[in-house]
Amino acid sequence: MRRGIGATALVAALALAATACSDDGDGGGSGSGKVEGTVTYWDTSNDGEKATYKRIAEDFEKKYPKVDVRYVHVNFGDASQKFKNAAGGNSGAPDVMRTEVAWVADFANLGYLAPLDGTPALEDAGDYLKAAAGSTRFEGKTYAVPQVTDTLGLFYNKRLLKEAGVGVPTSFAELKRNAGKIKDKTGATALYLRGDDPYWFLPYLYGEGGDLLDTEARKVTVDEKPGADALAAMKDLVDSGAAVTDSSDGQENGIKAFQDGKAAMIVDGPWDIALAREGREFAGERKDNLGVAPVPAGSKAQGSPQGGWNLSVYAGSKNLRAAQEFAKYMSSAEVQKRTAEELSLLPTRESVYAEPSVRRNEMVRFFRPAVGKAVQRPWIAQGNALFEPIRVGVDAVLASGRSPESAAGKMGDQFRKLLKDYR
Repeated sequence: MRRGIGATALVAALALAATACSDDGDGGGSGSGKVEGTVTYWDTSNDGEKATYKRIAEDFEKKYPKVDVRYVHVNFGDASQKFKNAAGGNSGAPDVMRTEVAWVADFANLGYLAPLDGTPALEDAGDYLKAAAGSTRFEGKTYAVPQVTDTLGLFYNKRLLKEAGVGVPTSFAELKRNAGKIKDKTGATALYLRGDDPYWFLPYLYGEGGDLLDTEARKVTVDEKPGADALAAMKDLVDSGAAVTDSSDGQENGIKAFQDGKAAMIVDGPWDIALAREGREFAGERKDNLGVAPVPAGSKAQGSPQGGWNLSVYAGSKNLRAAQEFAKYMSSAEVQKRTAEELSLLPTRESVYAEPSVRRNEMVRFFRPAVGKAVQRPWIAQGNALFEPIRVGVDAVLASGRSPESAAGKMGDQFRKLLKDYR
């Protein structure tokens, strides 16, 4: 613990020093100084998005010719720990990072992020959607700017459902009932179930009327009956043959099964729309074969988690002024309009939804109201750490035969170890 405290203090001191230097016109804490030098940017977008984000980052250099943007694509699964290692050791951390919404409070709590209040990065802050902006704040300060917001939906293959003579399911129970027809008429499995990523557990949990925590009562709730019921529902879909799952790489294997028509449906988000349309079932003239609907309901309710991506500035950056301008540009209305048009990603700025090209985008039209109904996750420092016990619990049920009740209980025990003041 002493080593972690030392690293936090060091980075915080660097941030204060950099901000102090900005007052004489050379730095950037107050938005003064020249926009020049090098900005290293870690982009955590997926394979279907990264080429677009690389071009956008390069376009910043046209706007500011004296800035050299060093674009680095970092695998999402490695990015959080890689940033902590670099920031904690004060060596190799990027000036700007594309951070998952749950990472912001975690990184800020460690002292690794520069506060952005009063800096150029927060230009037109009132234009941000309220829910999207919520994940950028920690203990009264703003540590990121919202770039993309999202939630989960049900991607479905219109052709396969039509051939099977079934409709789009509104509940997982309905999906299970129709799975046999889909298999018999088309040869496809009804659903590819993501069992490797804890984020995909949340719709099942919300569907059974549960949640991870009660933050007001400071109580762990994941191990209550809805948590066990959610795990049981996932297991039942797999055991019945209505769904197929894979604990090795659900992202790659799931989207591939959906692209190739081996799975008729998959729960996924806007970030995978472009990737889905690269598959033979949805490419070119077949692009209208891709349908999107709300995530099916569980036995008690229907719900999907609020997610998305923010842009954070490293507290130890030696070029805060340019880093702030880069974060502002990458979350600007101009860029968000472009990513909505090219990638069907959901903007975090209210004004962008008024753009005709964005209003016409079918996926944006669906996902925007879905985001409005999405369930807020706990924006606490330990929020990101809660996912590992979920991942272990889901895998134990789907791959190792542990009972849902036992796995949910284990999740709750691990949560309480992480959250010392929760009961």
